[in-house]
Parts: sequence; structure tokens; C-alpha cells
Amino acid sequence: MRHNNAFNCVCDAVENILNQQEAVEDEKCPTSCYSNLLNPVKSLGDTIPFILLNEKGEPFKAFGHVGGECFETNFFRVEKIHHCCATLRLLLPIDCHGHVAHKICDVKELVKTRNCVEVDLSCFCAIQCLSPRLLVD
Repeated sequence: MRHNNAFNCVCDAVENILNQQEAVEDEKCPTSCYSNLLNPVKSLGDTIPFILLNEKGEPFKAFGHVGGECFETNFFRVEKIHHCCATLRLLLPIDCHGHVAHKICDVKELVKTRNCVEVDLSCFCAIQCLSPRLLVD
């Protein structure tokens, strides 16, 4: 896909994730941002969580509030996309003790929040897709 006459693999990957979330179909599922990670088992839900990285390889983070508490997250779910601008839902990172995880490697599960952020996907250099199994309802 081309956006403003320039190829952007991060934008294309996020658009592909959105398409998969919107159309959960039965297909084989090798792990890639371009394969359907939500199938063939429909019990995996409707979310492919991911992390975005800047040009320095640092994870993008956003801030939100849940239950009156402020949190920081590097984990997102795409809600919509238009011309490489996306609405991303913040996913709350939880550690093995049931507390907010403060380090990426301490995350055991992710929880959808009502917090969203608007981003220009052309500002990112890499995307890392994560297992849909991390998400809990």
C-alpha cells in the first residue's frame, strides 16, 4: 500500500491487523503481522496486541487512567485507521501478581481500557505483533 507516494510498512502492518480484527476468518496462523493471528481458534478473541518502535528502537508509550490510577503502556490495539493515522486503544499491562507491570518483560497479560490515542504511523520504524493470548477480558 502507498501513502502519499511513499511505502510505510508500519502503516501497512497496522492496517492489516485492523482488517484481521474486523474479519476473523478461518485460516492457518503462522506468527507474523501479515498472517491471521486470531485464527484458526476463534477463542483467541478480536485483538492482536502490538508494540510500536521509534527510529532509535525505543518502544512508544502512552498514558491513561483506570480506576483513578494513572498508568503507562507500550501495548496497543488498533481501533481505526485513515491515511496512516490511527486510533489506538491502550492495553493495560498486568504482571504475574495482578499489578500494573512497569517493565515490558514483566507483562503476563493485557487488559483493554477505554483510553485511546491518535498516532501518525509514519513516525514509527518498527512494529512487533504479540500473541492474542496475552489479552484477557
